[in-house]
Amino acid sequence: MTETATLIETARQKIEHFDVVIVGAGISGVGAAYHLTKQCPGTSFVVLETQESFGGTWLTHRYPGIRSDSDLYTFGYRFKPWTSAPIATAAEILSYMGEVIDENGLGPHIRYRHKISSAVWSSRDNLWTVEAVRTDTGETVHFAANFLWMCQGYYRHSEGYTPEWSGMAAFKGRIVHPQNWPEDFEYAGKNIVVIGSGATAATLIPAIAADSGHVTMLQRSPTYFRTGRNVVAIADELRELDIDETLIHEIVRKKILHDQAVFTSRSFTEPEVVKQELLAAVRAHLGPDYDLATHFTPTYRPWRQRIAFIPDGDFLEAIRAGKASVVTDEIESFTETGILLRSGKLLEADIVITATGFNLNVLGDIGFTIDGKPLVFSDTVTYRGMMFTGVPNMAWVFGYFRASWTLRADLVGDFVCRLLNHMKEQGARKVTQALRPEDKDMPLLPWIDPENFNPGYMMRGMHLLPKRGNKPEWQHTQDYWTEKDEFPAADLDDRSFVYE
Repeated sequence: MTETATLIETARQKIEHFDVVIVGAGISGVGAAYHLTKQCPGTSFVVLETQESFGGTWLTHRYPGIRSDSDLYTFGYRFKPWTSAPIATAAEILSYMGEVIDENGLGPHIRYRHKISSAVWSSRDNLWTVEAVRTDTGETVHFAANFLWMCQGYYRHSEGYTPEWSGMAAFKGRIVHPQNWPEDFEYAGKNIVVIGSGATAATLIPAIAADSGHVTMLQRSPTYFRTGRNVVAIADELRELDIDETLIHEIVRKKILHDQAVFTSRSFTEPEVVKQELLAAVRAHLGPDYDLATHFTPTYRPWRQRIAFIPDGDFLEAIRAGKASVVTDEIESFTETGILLRSGKLLEADIVITATGFNLNVLGDIGFTIDGKPLVFSDTVTYRGMMFTGVPNMAWVFGYFRASWTLRADLVGDFVCRLLNHMKEQGARKVTQALRPEDKDMPLLPWIDPENFNPGYMMRGMHLLPKRGNKPEWQHTQDYWTEKDEFPAADLDDRSFVYE
């Protein structure tokens, strides 16, 4: 054997081959691994995860009070009963995911500290070749896969989004993004300004308010919130009757999903009524004299942006107790001692926390190449928000905005497993989505209709995302209650599926 042949053979031996490579060991990736073991027995797979452990968001976000803003009866997996309070802490969610991994023997399939740098598709071999770097050793490793299952989420875990404001360098205090919360962070007795009014701010503020000097939430415009007790009464009643937890989980999921469907529908059909109901619940915590019009009355209709649930109204109770307050204004500039507002008011601060959102992450910031040509994701058209025209043997999990992310992760899991089994039955090694003749003149639109849903992180990154068509199969509809029926009924022999 020549020296060149020896080198080639050695390189081949270092490439591990799997039927499926799952990218990410967060809520979606762990679910994907479970579905493969149950629905595609005998399929070889590996889960590649950049972090040192599983959990995704629930591992990387470590700010005080970190918790879900979706109930765990629906954010949890359909196959694993949730048995505690519906709004859960990150630690509780990690424990739940750990049980799923242990109970189903998924641990040996997960490779931690593997940061993927590139994914190359070869039509000659009908294979993806994935290159990753082991962050613990610096070693470059390679994997070959028939199918890529992208479960890495939609935002960059390494850094959150912080706008550039004038004067930030002059500020003598500390500026922190919740996504990069320092382990040694001392905030007791400090005056803190939290910029932002989404779920992160509403979660963080009650967790730090008691120990801080004072916390001010600075928002450019108000956000809708829902309040309520952190219990599901029917679940507790069924437990008193000694009903099996699996049955309780199924019943409670159905009730919550029914209630969510009604609420979502009403937000479109009677938005003003829903708006007044939401404001009345906030008023119940803050009292009759609070300026709700300025600080808690958005200009958009309910559900045009995500609505965070505040368990037991804790965020609002911190305001009522005087430990926190809300200022609605715009930033003119930072100063040495705080933030100067457009109104001329100066907010004094020792610490500024920028709860200002995410940086959209498109396909894990991985360099994709298809037959030697770099993949331009925004040139593709989405098939049901999970597959893409011209991209072979790949699916992406992108969840819901108005319902729990995991509901869609489970639906996509069923679909991908059905597709893999169908390919096996057909003897196909490759499947690619393609527009059908009747789709050629279909108008191509942004990934999400901004009139329907328009959070800042989506608007900032929309140009990076695939296009959608005006037909249901070429959209990410954001409608669980429709997709739960459409996904299982989708025809895998439709002309949009091109098999080879």
